[in-house]
Amino acid sequence: MNYLDWSVVLVYTAGLLWLSYYLSKGQTTTEDYYLGSKSFKWWQVGLSTMATQLGAVSFISAPAFVGLREGGGIQWLTYEFAVPLAMIVLMVFIFPPLYRSGVISIYSYLENRFNVTTRRLLSGVFQFSRAFATGITVYAVAIVLEAVFDIPLWINIIITGVIALIYDYMGGMKAVVISDVIQMGILFIGFICCSYFAFQLIGGWDIFVENLDTNRLNAVDFTATGIGGGTEFGFWPMLFGGLFLYMAYYGCDQSQAQRILSSANEKEVKKALLFNGFCRYPTVLLYCVMGLLIGTFAFMTPEFMAAIPADRPDYMVPVFIVQYLPHGLIGLLVAAILAAAMSSLDSALNSLSAATVQDYVLPFSKEEVSSERQFKLSKQYTIFWGVICVLLAFAAGNIAPTVIEAINKVGSLFYGPIIATFLLAMISRRITGSAINIGIVAGVGFNLILWLFFEDVLFWFWWNFTGFAVTSLVAYFITFMNKIPEDLKHSLMPEIKLAKMFAPFRNETIALAAYFIFIVLLSLSFAFL
Repeated sequence: MNYLDWSVVLVYTAGLLWLSYYLSKGQTTTEDYYLGSKSFKWWQVGLSTMATQLGAVSFISAPAFVGLREGGGIQWLTYEFAVPLAMIVLMVFIFPPLYRSGVISIYSYLENRFNVTTRRLLSGVFQFSRAFATGITVYAVAIVLEAVFDIPLWINIIITGVIALIYDYMGGMKAVVISDVIQMGILFIGFICCSYFAFQLIGGWDIFVENLDTNRLNAVDFTATGIGGGTEFGFWPMLFGGLFLYMAYYGCDQSQAQRILSSANEKEVKKALLFNGFCRYPTVLLYCVMGLLIGTFAFMTPEFMAAIPADRPDYMVPVFIVQYLPHGLIGLLVAAILAAAMSSLDSALNSLSAATVQDYVLPFSKEEVSSERQFKLSKQYTIFWGVICVLLAFAAGNIAPTVIEAINKVGSLFYGPIIATFLLAMISRRITGSAINIGIVAGVGFNLILWLFFEDVLFWFWWNFTGFAVTSLVAYFITFMNKIPEDLKHSLMPEIKLAKMFAPFRNETIALAAYFIFIVLLSLSFAFL
């Protein structure tokens, strides 16, 4: 990197900080800070959510898996199959009651429906897992930037952490969403630039097709079940496991749900979910095309391949950027990688602060906390979690080689029981708090047994489904085995009719279901190119 590249990075950083200062004006309440006064349009919420979902790790790792990693290819697309179906469930069942409840922490809804134990249990799980995952994300980006761009590790971590902390502290959710929209735009520029230069360096379409490894075009495997061993990208585990994973992540993870709850009204919520349902697949397809182009060029160019460590294919994209792109553009794409890392960090800090203040600090307060005091607490806990996440990033060195998979597995331990808890809260008024708490323990315990004793028998992506199933069955069993007190019977609403809930979303449901079929068929067709 030269002075021009550093100038681009510095201008981008200064612009972010100025934007945060500008957006901070007029904020006086926790709703302003955590929900942006519920003023966001659907496209802002949609792009912000995608910026976090498809962040730095995806920008670096997904193309490397598709284009270079042994056994890789566009089977990466199977991760996206369940997204449209998950959006249907979230749009119909989860977000209408959550939005109308006016909550800031989604886990406070569970206290209103079940009890305080349910609320604190799931909020605590979120805070632990999100802080841990965020620290590792920052570290994963930092080690790549250190190795490829010769930027010291500690500088990468400090820059990413401090900048995200400052603009999140000042601007709150408004800074998170608006900066994420900008960062998503920079990432798209990065995709297009890298793909264009790789295509030009290859020498055109005919040469690309001639050198492309066609085995990497096999996206869908209906024979792999993930049961008894086998590939982890089989259609069935990725569909069923992915459905419950995405329902839980988009709808029951504070970092994602909080942004959707920041929408101006329920119509904007629906549009934001539709945006994610329809736009995630083409965005990931763009990742895959970039990976195929750069990977093919790597196989054609021995000196490029030699610059990529044999055991670190994730270096493929950063090495390509620094060796084959012009100065100025290098700086922009370094800013894109930093931006993607910050988009994961900023949303985590804001949501961690919200969960801590709303679920632990305020409920334990012995006296009423004023609105002004709540606002100050919100900012104080943003700083607290910012420091924690940066420290976790520094401490990640000893565990980083295996921790990303571990984080995914840990998430799959809990996601099934979490989405079961929220869904039962929305569609069943008979399940009691004690029953769902026992169900959560049973669901997590069942998945833990699978992990400890049957990991080679059932692919861990299935745990999202098994956790949901066990939690739901146990909760229903406990509820109906115990006699419900008469006073509680009068307070419980009758079971909600599913058909009535689907009715307002009939057209959207049909469109998303049809789109699911379309993307599966499109992915199948790549094998015939």
